[in-house]
Amino acid sequence: METKIYSSLRTVEWKDNTVVMIDQTKLPNELIYVKFTDYREVADAIRNLVVRGAPAIGVSGAFGLALAALQSKAKTKEDLLSDLEEARKVLHETRPTAINLAWGLERIMRVAKSGKDILEIKESVVEESKRMADEDIQVNMRMGKHGAQLFSDRDTIMTHCNAGALATVGYGTALGVIRAIQESGKKIKVI
Repeated sequence: METKIYSSLRTVEWKDNTVVMIDQTKLPNELIYVKFTDYREVADAIRNLVVRGAPAIGVSGAFGLALAALQSKAKTKEDLLSDLEEARKVLHETRPTAINLAWGLERIMRVAKSGKDILEIKESVVEESKRMADEDIQVNMRMGKHGAQLFSDRDTIMTHCNAGALATVGYGTALGVIRAIQESGKKIKVI
């Protein structure tokens, strides 16, 4: 059973074996979605800040590995894992200090290594990357719900940094809490 997850937008998503991202270099003047079918294009998007924010970058890397799996012409499990390792390196080099990127890539590689054959690896890598995107929104929404309980009506909240839906797959971290406060009906001031 698939769970429908609320989000007003997704900064990055998997659609029809394609990675779709909001091109954040065009914001705020234009809202443009770009599509990628090659993991090297995803690597360029990470490198060129088309996608920003640690959680969004981590999921983008995972989607990049899913594309690499689908692109691979490998005939053996070993060759497919080798192709994925090469793609992992290319994706990791885009932002070598990005912890979420390294985490997302390693999570996908663990799933790939546990697969029995080429077909299972390709399917499981795609499914795991999609699961990671959904988990990001679920975790952000839970954080928002719990965080909202800490604030009272008429509180003032100060925030900074890239902590909204654009930094994640779709809900937001610190701004996710502010969204949840608003959704609970409380009136707050944000500075």
